Amino acid sequence: MKILIQGGRVIDPATNFDEVCDVAVAAGRIMFIKNIPADFEPKRVLDASGCIVAPGLIDLAVRLREPGHEHEGMLESEMAAAAAGGVSSVVCPPDTEPVLDEPGLVEMLKIRSEKLHQSRVFPLGALTRNLEGEILTEMVQLTEAGCVGFSQAEVPLGNTQVMQRALQYASTFGYSVWLRPQELYLGRGVAASGPLATRMGLSGVPVIAETIALHVIFELMRSTGARVHLCRLSSAAGVELVRQAKRDGLDVTCDVSINSLHLTENDIGYFDSRARLNPPLRQPRDRDALRAGLADGTIDVLVSDHTPVDADAKVLPFAEAEPGATGVELLLSLALKWSQDSGVSLSHALGVLTHQPARVLGAALGTLQASMGQLVPGGVADLCIFDPQAEWQVTPDALHSQGKHTPFSGYALPGKVRYTLVGGYIAYENESA
Repeated sequence: MKILIQGGRVIDPATNFDEVCDVAVAAGRIMFIKNIPADFEPKRVLDASGCIVAPGLIDLAVRLREPGHEHEGMLESEMAAAAAGGVSSVVCPPDTEPVLDEPGLVEMLKIRSEKLHQSRVFPLGALTRNLEGEILTEMVQLTEAGCVGFSQAEVPLGNTQVMQRALQYASTFGYSVWLRPQELYLGRGVAASGPLATRMGLSGVPVIAETIALHVIFELMRSTGARVHLCRLSSAAGVELVRQAKRDGLDVTCDVSINSLHLTENDIGYFDSRARLNPPLRQPRDRDALRAGLADGTIDVLVSDHTPVDADAKVLPFAEAEPGATGVELLLSLALKWSQDSGVSLSHALGVLTHQPARVLGAALGTLQASMGQLVPGGVADLCIFDPQAEWQVTPDALHSQGKHTPFSGYALPGKVRYTLVGGYIAYENESA
């Protein structure tokens, strides 16, 4: 379909383009930006006056909950939530049931998601069979089936020898390994270690659970030459270690969740299970360091860490509640809020949601690599059109996700998505936004 997007402020962080102009889309591609030929005859005209026209957002941490956890989220509901949040592409971890450790499971997920004609889905394959940390998966076959990297999800890999072999194998074939830095035994608590957790009687996760894991990962990277993406940093000490690793030339990227970027352990309140998260919320100094790291480029990407949880699993004592929160619909708004609070430019705030995650995915994007996360003539027409002045309140009824639990419930947030285009197809529209 030919679509003309009129009168919007077009921002492409990858090329530093920022101008009020029109965008023409046809055959799933961006045909023209700014100079639209007189003979271009659109079938649909989208009025973007007062709105930002940006590349479609790319969220590197979205649990779709299928297969195996349909009571917490259906593929249809979570893909609809992503589109409603302006997210045109999602990366999903392998901790489904069954685990994504077989090519057939990956292919089935890809086929099902493509039939929905909403966000693109890029699965991560399991690094070890059934995520048990013992036997490596068939990475070549999983890559051929559509996996963009390999991960242990939330399951720490305690066997350093297995990790070494995994990084060696991945390095040989140019695959990336996605790891959440958490030491197996120290990371078994439910809140950040400190006076607050002690007063509340909650088992703690010390910062060294993250830093010890980082030291191990970096040493193995040095010996294997592997490329690693670190998932959801949570501490000031972790940010500093990543900063030094990048100075040393290691091929490492990392992300932070919207939860850790905005919240602290104080948001647990009176044992509010909506704030039961992995990694746990830490002290204000950690949050401030994460914000600074995202601003200066030490942290590459902002993610939603979208993990819809069933109501029955949340309405429990804090330590027994299932960790996780819905977030994919909040990603854009919380990036805008961070921009406003921290004085970071709008372009930079959009960059950590668009071309930066595309850079992390790199060659795994295949033919999409050259244009994902940016707006260029001839590039794929994945776009997010949103009103930056609109404000909305986070309530269960406002969320498309099957998961309704978030620590941001009740917040008034900036930015409302008007349209989401995926491959030139309008996957979401809300003209009243």
